[in-house]
Amino acid sequence: MSKAVYPRESVYNLVPKEEVHLQKTQRYVSKFRPTVVLEKKSTKDAMRTMGPAKVEVPTPEKYLKKHSKEPKLPEQVQKEVGNSYTMRKSAVPARTDNPPMGFQTQRDFIKTATAVPMKPKPTSVDTSKGHKQLLENSGLVPKYIKKKHYGEVPEYLQQRNEEEQRAQEEYDMFVEEQREQGAMKHLSDEERHIVLEGLKKNWDELHHDYQGLSLVTDNLSKKARRDSLWAAMRQLENDIKLIERFKTIYIPSY
Repeated sequence: MSKAVYPRESVYNLVPKEEVHLQKTQRYVSKFRPTVVLEKKSTKDAMRTMGPAKVEVPTPEKYLKKHSKEPKLPEQVQKEVGNSYTMRKSAVPARTDNPPMGFQTQRDFIKTATAVPMKPKPTSVDTSKGHKQLLENSGLVPKYIKKKHYGEVPEYLQQRNEEEQRAQEEYDMFVEEQREQGAMKHLSDEERHIVLEGLKKNWDELHHDYQGLSLVTDNLSKKARRDSLWAAMRQLENDIKLIERFKTIYIPSY
């Protein structure tokens, strides 16, 4: 506890103060400490230099022999064969004895005798170390071109083509109705070519501006400028692809 320090001119220094003495708590000491000290001395101090005090001494008959410390394999136990030489074997059947009859079996001997052995599956070795695989899955055999439906258009493609054709017919009907009402006009090839060239020219100008941007976009204005150029170029690319894809284009007549 720190004591408050007052200057010499303070009046409080004239007041007598009682000194407070702090009493420290006693340190914890285990009650098993003497026992532990005695056990340590009795076990370690007794053989600190010369080893254990009492060791069983081997007798002179059990001296160290050569190869006695080497590991040994377990002894092989010979299996005892039964007293076959003492047992009498069954007598050989006489020539006049009838063979045993009446035994039946489910085995088809004719089928077994005429069965054709199973041929091994053809394989192909593709590495010098002998790695092999089935010849059918190796790609060296014309497997898929011999299928029944090879070369036919899949069902999902047929369905998609039908949906596209249906959508095109609906669009043509809508355009025809708008043309009859005078709301849409057909874009000629020359006008289509002029529009396409104008879109490409606009894309070149935007691309030129984009190439002039700084490499580091370290503030929000540069990032906004870059994003706006990206969006404009992407929109022009989509418009150019759309005009190049369709030859017949209708635009609203204002």
